[in-house]
Amino acid sequence: MTNRRAFLKASLATAGLAALPAFARKPKAPEPRKPGDPMTILVMGGTGFLGPHFVEAARAKGHKLTLFNRGKTNPTRFSGEEFKDIEQLHGDRKTDMKALSGRRKWDAVLDTSAYLPADVTRSTQLLGKRVDQYLLVSTVSVYAKMDTPNQDETAPLAVLANPNVTEVTGDTYGGLKALCEQAANKEMPGRVTIVRPGLIVGPGDNTDRFTYWPARADRGGEILGPGSASDPTQFIDVRDLAAFLLKALEDQRFGTFNADAPAGKLTMGEVIATAQRVSGKPSKVTWVPADFLDQQHVSAWQDMPVWIPPVGEYAGFGRVSSAKAQAAGLTYRPLETTTADTLAYWHTLPEDRRAAPKAGLSMVREAEVLQAWHKSQAPAPVKKAKPKAPAKKGSSKKSSSKKKKH
Repeated sequence: MTNRRAFLKASLATAGLAALPAFARKPKAPEPRKPGDPMTILVMGGTGFLGPHFVEAARAKGHKLTLFNRGKTNPTRFSGEEFKDIEQLHGDRKTDMKALSGRRKWDAVLDTSAYLPADVTRSTQLLGKRVDQYLLVSTVSVYAKMDTPNQDETAPLAVLANPNVTEVTGDTYGGLKALCEQAANKEMPGRVTIVRPGLIVGPGDNTDRFTYWPARADRGGEILGPGSASDPTQFIDVRDLAAFLLKALEDQRFGTFNADAPAGKLTMGEVIATAQRVSGKPSKVTWVPADFLDQQHVSAWQDMPVWIPPVGEYAGFGRVSSAKAQAAGLTYRPLETTTADTLAYWHTLPEDRRAAPKAGLSMVREAEVLQAWHKSQAPAPVKKAKPKAPAKKGSSKKSSSKKKKH
């Protein structure tokens, strides 16, 4: 019996089409990747903080990686023996992407280094026809407001007064990231994954924000705790984030996901208490109210990292919903593990680097604020009543009743 394959072969031969030269035939479509198959992944960036952890996670699963970057961050490490099996292409996504031109197809792109929408447009236009999935690492800072607890991925995004601004500042960062997301979706509709992490922490973090607390507990003594022990906070271990990014690519999962700690589950009290346990140094925490810290010009987040008073416009801080990401496979390691590994990393840094942390109060300033707080709480001295002067002799008046003579 003639099957479909034999019939088609005979028909082509009869028509003389089987003899067509290879360049005239329609290219055979690649076989779709099966779940579990090794992937080819292009990483834009990949040598800073998140990138190396993603590279390690992907290599452990047998995926084939290409890194595209300027070759300026950690050049010694990435040019050494440790990464000799990884293809590395150098260029600048703003001015020179020739190394990516005319290249083969990749299964996916991980973009960890996009801050301007023009950069994303340039990358997606160049790679859009040669990749199946574009994963953009964004931020929870894209949200217009942070005044509502448990807001999810559908919350309104920040809008810049001038969408053409190119300077990344504290005021423009969130709005520019929102525009980066829009640029990716515009060029590759239906094939984009947006992951919005909060503060990324763990070994390798160069900002010293979360690191301030393990390092502070390791010094021992009296620790200034900001606000209240029950104030919520959120952050994500860089290794948990890297694992989620990889899973989103492996599962070819599209859409937008907040990647942060479970909303409202983590408190400042737990953060500092864990740091105390991990360090093992004798210490005590003095919690100082937010209004007093404000009077002392101690700023949330920068002077007191990982903390913002959850009131007013920040009533939703520490309580952004990550339920969607958890349902898609986001998992968390214990806080104690993150804290211990971060402290171990801190101790690997040179002494002069550790002597000048990039976040948190200095030892001198912390002591000043604690002294001011204790002074404000000291009971007011009791005013002693002035003793009465002793009565002078003969000054007392005796009452007498004189009888009138009749």
